[in-house]
Amino acid sequence: MSVACVALPVAAPRLFDYWVPAHLAPQPGAIVRVRLGKRRVVGVVAALVATSPVAPERLVPIDEVLALPPLPGDVRDLVQFVAAYYQAPTGLAYALATPPVAAPSASSRDLPLALTDAGRTALPGLLARAPRARELYERLASEGALDAVAIAALAPHLRRVLARWRRDGHVEPCERPRDAPRAPKLNDAQATAAAAIGAARGRFVPFLLQGVTGSGKTEVYLAAVAAVVAHGGQALLLVPEINLTPQLVARIEATLPGVATVALHSALPDGERRANWERAARGEADLVLGTRLAVFAALPRLALIVVDEEHDGSYKQHDGVRYHARDAAVWRAHRLGIPVVLGSATPSLETYAHARDGRYARLVLERRADPRAAPPAIRLVPSRDAAGASGLAPALEAAIAARLARGEQSLVFVNRRGFAPSLKCSACGWAAGCPRCSARLTFHRAPAALVCHHCGHRERVPPACPSCGNVDLLPLGHGTQRLEQGLAAAFPGARIARVDRDTTRRRHAFARMRERMAGNELDILVGTQMLAKGHDFPRLTLVGVLGADNALYSADFRATERLAALLMQVAGRAGRAELPGEVIVQTDFPDHPLFRALARHDFDAFAQDLLAEREACGLPPFSHLALVSAEAHRREEVDRVLDDLFAWARAECRDLGFAIEVFAPVVAPLARRAGLERGQMLLRSARRGEMQRLLGALAARAGEAPSRRVRVAIDVDPAALA
Repeated sequence: MSVACVALPVAAPRLFDYWVPAHLAPQPGAIVRVRLGKRRVVGVVAALVATSPVAPERLVPIDEVLALPPLPGDVRDLVQFVAAYYQAPTGLAYALATPPVAAPSASSRDLPLALTDAGRTALPGLLARAPRARELYERLASEGALDAVAIAALAPHLRRVLARWRRDGHVEPCERPRDAPRAPKLNDAQATAAAAIGAARGRFVPFLLQGVTGSGKTEVYLAAVAAVVAHGGQALLLVPEINLTPQLVARIEATLPGVATVALHSALPDGERRANWERAARGEADLVLGTRLAVFAALPRLALIVVDEEHDGSYKQHDGVRYHARDAAVWRAHRLGIPVVLGSATPSLETYAHARDGRYARLVLERRADPRAAPPAIRLVPSRDAAGASGLAPALEAAIAARLARGEQSLVFVNRRGFAPSLKCSACGWAAGCPRCSARLTFHRAPAALVCHHCGHRERVPPACPSCGNVDLLPLGHGTQRLEQGLAAAFPGARIARVDRDTTRRRHAFARMRERMAGNELDILVGTQMLAKGHDFPRLTLVGVLGADNALYSADFRATERLAALLMQVAGRAGRAELPGEVIVQTDFPDHPLFRALARHDFDAFAQDLLAEREACGLPPFSHLALVSAEAHRREEVDRVLDDLFAWARAECRDLGFAIEVFAPVVAPLARRAGLERGQMLLRSARRGEMQRLLGALAARAGEAPSRRVRVAIDVDPAALA
């Protein structure tokens, strides 16, 4: 009897043994369906063995081997590394690498479907009252054809519509020729960088591609991809934001029409995500474009990995398996012996230090790709000058008015959504707080509500103060809604759009905003960090920044680094073509090193200063951190578990001679979230190996905690301590 060791998507730190029926022949990496108690779940065969420690009569059979390509060896190795390094259950790590299995599948070897002449004539008049079918028709008309993978990704009713059109002769199978990949046109600096990446083909070479905003890093990526595809390989391109993928896919298709590209991210419909995963796993896709989850994509001929905006915090998963996709990408490239490119205008200090010390090859793009574009002028104006409901300083208001007069576009950035961060009573000082979190509720005006941005709690706005009955409740601070309202009042004729999580929930909402901006149908964009990167609007010449000082008060040692990256990225949206750009930052600390570096466009000097501070304080990248957190409904249970782990870890380090600092447990910065009390304990060491040995034992100790009501999590290399 053959036994399959199956990784299941459960929090248990073990594999599960099943016997393999004679008619099934799974191989390692096969995706299978099995029974777990009363449930049927999907898992991955991690190994095949001859015997099991479980008694034969207690083993149950594998129910089904799914008709999906098995996970290749490098993906299984990556999953095992992620599970071990980040102290996560193996089954949960494997679940990151598997596609949705309930969606239909298709083979892209089937011929695509295209509109016939009869369909082009008849269908437009039949679809006036069928908006979804009309969208399908317009997609066929614009793309020319849909292959079987794209058809499988459609909603079920649209697949039925397409089948009816085929019966009626409105669509038919067609051959769609595929162009040979060709590289984009590059300037000298871009060509030098692309040549260096190409010369590393077949070897593990980590590159830092550091280029100012607008320097054309994407063109370098695409040139490297074209070279890889021309030699029969596949490429993986990671981006930090889901909203960046549609525009980048369109750009790739326009620049590299011969490169078969698919997207992979969690916002895709299950059918489209499964179809794209299969296409990549079968080697039918040349390029996979995706967010952090795509680092686990099965690519049998993977020859290049690119991580765009590698500094971005979105690459770190903050719950479940707390991996960092950038670091996982570097590990996977090393395992395969292929180059990996980390691109950023403001690289993380970890990556910057590796490049400075020679561990990474550094490629620099010092100037904007458009020779007409110059770096934007930077002005620092006092926040205290801002008056009235708009929250804008007079200098920023005047600059916006000047752009409106010239027919140019402006972007006003504030990294807070909602109308105001808090609602307060002017008489007694009462402030609206979340009943489930130790945080204030954010006041939203459209629709009117008090919302917790931590747990999602929502309640009505009270007509009067619950404490003293005063009806004069004041919204304090500025969010995107309030800023939008203030701009509309200050500039009544301006065409204004707000871009934040609330306005982009619907699919394609972000793309429609981009189309309106590119078509000069908008004058002012108001938004959060969603607008800070990856956007190129030639007529956008002014960027205004509000609330930049807030991060300077953070207790997190990474806050200044994140703020510097954010400001330099958002400043880079201005003046990317022949029109000169200007950035106005409202701050009461113009002499802060961060703002001085921003004004000089000198990230390198700022990074060197920060690295010197980190080295003096023994902080990353000069040490390794791990954060042990616990949460439960009662504070005393959290304290008891953390105190036990603290005493055990201190004793373990002493007995084994480990050079690890174990800091005493403290209340988490957000002490209560979603009704759970929270605490944390920090570990620090310059020796990664010793830290890993201790964390493995600590995870086992936490799993034996006497109270099952306390949930303990370990975050290795945490992106934030707050």
